[in-house]
Amino acid sequence: MNSPAEANKRGVVRFRTKLVGAMMLVVLALTALGLYFTQRKVAATAERDLQENFQAKLVSLHKIQELRHTALTERCGELVSKPRIHAALEDNALDLLYPSAKDELRDLMEEPEPSQAEAADSLHARFYRFLDATGAILSPPNPQDVGELGAEVKAQLALKKLPETQQIGYVSETSDASDEAVDEVMVVPIFSTETGEVISALVVGFKPFEVISKSAGPGLKSGIWMNGRLHLPSVPKSAQSAIGDQIANAVSKSDRVQNNINVTIHGTPQLLFYKLLNPESIFPPAYEICLYPLTESVAQQHRLRWQIGGAGALLLLGGFVVSHLVAARLSVPVEKLALDSEKDRLQRRRAEAALASTSEELERSARYSADASHQLKSPVSVLRAGLDSLLGREDFKPEVYHELSALLHQTYRLTGVIDDLLLLSRVDAGHLQIEAEPVNLGELIEEWLDDLSALPDSPEMKIEKELPAEIYVAGEKRYTSLIVQNLLENARKYNRPGGCIRVAARRDIAEVVLTVGNTGRPIAQTAQQHIFERFHRGAPVSDISGHGLGLNLARELARLHGGDLRLLRSDNDWTEFEVRFRVARPSLRRAAEVA
Repeated sequence: MNSPAEANKRGVVRFRTKLVGAMMLVVLALTALGLYFTQRKVAATAERDLQENFQAKLVSLHKIQELRHTALTERCGELVSKPRIHAALEDNALDLLYPSAKDELRDLMEEPEPSQAEAADSLHARFYRFLDATGAILSPPNPQDVGELGAEVKAQLALKKLPETQQIGYVSETSDASDEAVDEVMVVPIFSTETGEVISALVVGFKPFEVISKSAGPGLKSGIWMNGRLHLPSVPKSAQSAIGDQIANAVSKSDRVQNNINVTIHGTPQLLFYKLLNPESIFPPAYEICLYPLTESVAQQHRLRWQIGGAGALLLLGGFVVSHLVAARLSVPVEKLALDSEKDRLQRRRAEAALASTSEELERSARYSADASHQLKSPVSVLRAGLDSLLGREDFKPEVYHELSALLHQTYRLTGVIDDLLLLSRVDAGHLQIEAEPVNLGELIEEWLDDLSALPDSPEMKIEKELPAEIYVAGEKRYTSLIVQNLLENARKYNRPGGCIRVAARRDIAEVVLTVGNTGRPIAQTAQQHIFERFHRGAPVSDISGHGLGLNLARELARLHGGDLRLLRSDNDWTEFEVRFRVARPSLRRAAEVA
């Protein structure tokens, strides 16, 4: 078999292993939470920086667009206010309209075609046309001078009604190479100088700024989405269709004029921004499309993830080492506690064994007391019967009768001792059960006071009583009577001639308190703590009769009744005891009164 020390050692090792495991789990959980929140914070920061960078580029692009639109608006406004154009329209001299406009629009039409690098600063027009009062296109005499237009574009420029405000629109045309070109159109109404009504409109077409500026900034690409199709020359044709479908889906699900979504082009993530270019226009809606590649941002996030993961691994490894050291240090007091616990367990076992032995001895003593009491009763009864028989004879001398009477009195004392010992043995063994019933305490006290005053050897003394008319306690009458008897007999025996006995009872909320006091020699201070011990006598045996069991028996019976007995005071010619009983329940009391 293994010794307790080895068992404790194994237990400490198991505790240390469990502690290390628990601490490692805690460190792992905390590290995982730290990495998770750090990753979220880094991702949020990267997203915010990306949005800020993207928005900064958009703001720069939109400022250039606004400047260009402002310049175009001013230029077109100046053109429609030219007197020659107004005269040709108002005098219905339409054959002079385009020749007159040719000189006014020469600076727009004859400027050399700019390269894509210069397109952002160019105001060169690709074509211009006039619309009549019905919105139909007025055909020019020489289309080459005003810009060639296909039938598809003409159909898109013809309006059902002339606008009263300047309009911006976008038209598309499919070339021979199956590439679709987009033109930005500015429609400027022309008002009659006489009636103020719209009589015509000038339509000027420009190459869109977004299409010309294929790379409006580092990494930023722009284009136009209209009529369900994307026009973004910098993106391959194979990807434009898929991106166009995503834009159409986003636009249909949102009522916002601008927003951004994430798209993927050939495996490369891109941030796509769309914005309505011609709100409240008579032309179909067209959206500005800007693409911003996220390759650098994704790569940066991957690098940060690896860095955070490496830092987390180092932190986790350090946490494991610290956990092992802390667990080893914490297991030292646990090991000491285990050893102390084992010692305490051994001491407890020895104490339990000693207690069991003591309990057995007490039980044997109680059985012995009960058996001895039973065995003594028979010879004492025989002895008393013999003495009574001798006292009945008439051939003895007087001194013999005196001795026989004294012996008979001692048999009665011995019987009282035997009865008390038998009762105490039952109490010690736990065999004495109290059947609670209402007992009239005042009536018991009155009966015992009458018996004491009738005793022939009772000294002359004054009896004072403070008893309520009716006071009921819960208990068994014969044992309650025995308690009262012992207290009153002690008050009589230890009193002095001409002394006083005072008996008082009062009722508290749940208890009845009985006090019995008497004059006479007080109990010595050194003896007061022993008066409830068995066979202890407060006075010499030769002085006052008794066997030292009365107070002990009275206290044990009081405690069995749910109360207690104690010495209140014993000094200055006065000794007083107090006993407490439980108050009888009202239902039991009424039943007793009826009976």
